[in-house]
Amino acid sequence: ADGHITEDLVAMGTKHTRCRQCNKKAKKIMSSCSFELKGGGWYADGYSSKNTKSKSKSD
Repeated sequence: ADGHITEDLVAMGTKHTRCRQCNKKAKKIMSSCSFELKGGGWYADGYSSKNTKSKSKSD
């Protein structure tokens, strides 16, 4: 409620945290992630092609 903004790395499961400046209960604000996987083997839709199983069996 005092308007203090700090940046901390906390686990997703962390339920409560305290403000380092005033020791009051703090509210988590999450920002979007800019992490992106690129290159061979990573698919934009999260699924590999259907032929992957048949290729691995023939190798």
